[in-house]
Amino acid sequence: MVTKLPVTITSIILAGGKSTRLGREKALEKIGGESLIERVIGRVAPLSTEVILVMRPQQPTLSVPAQPKVKAVTDLYPGKGSLGGIYTGLHYSSSFHNLVVACDMPFLNEALLRHLIELSPDFDVVIPLVEGNTEPLHGIYSKNCLAPIEALLKQGKLRIVDFFPSVRVRYIDVGEVDRFDPQHLSFFNINTEEDLAKATILAEKEAHQGSIVHNLKETTL
Repeated sequence: MVTKLPVTITSIILAGGKSTRLGREKALEKIGGESLIERVIGRVAPLSTEVILVMRPQQPTLSVPAQPKVKAVTDLYPGKGSLGGIYTGLHYSSSFHNLVVACDMPFLNEALLRHLIELSPDFDVVIPLVEGNTEPLHGIYSKNCLAPIEALLKQGKLRIVDFFPSVRVRYIDVGEVDRFDPQHLSFFNINTEEDLAKATILAEKEAHQGSIVHNLKETTL
């Protein structure tokens, strides 16, 4: 039985990167029969009342299935990296708590995302800390982050973690992550052709395992 989430969530997908290393719009690359952006939307939409795609100015429109809860907005701080994208998403969001992910993360784990959301009512940021590294594009951010983020942007400082001392942060340690995603595929993102090839193989394995589980359920009915 799936428990009701304690807060209303808007999912913010950062889709405005220039895909410099891949050399083309990576959000449109196909993984397991779906574009990356479709996969990410499909994984966060069930947890969300709305989904916001943050895009750069003059970016070609991403081709995604028409969904009433999905809308695209243009980066308010173009050229300011992920921090500017987070600010833009929070600015346009109708929710106090927001899930922020990148458009190139094809293996987001709904159970882990749900865990972050369930911890969010008492914090402004809920974020994994794995092997000493934060995963800032896989976290929860509240509207209280807007002012400290904008202060950094106006100073030209773009490190996401630099505003954390100004807000209430809950780190998710590796033990907590392992309960839901022991392989840490949630944080796998695509930057190169090699990443794309690996993701394709992983998606095929995921689909095969899903088929086995489905067949087992059918035989027990």
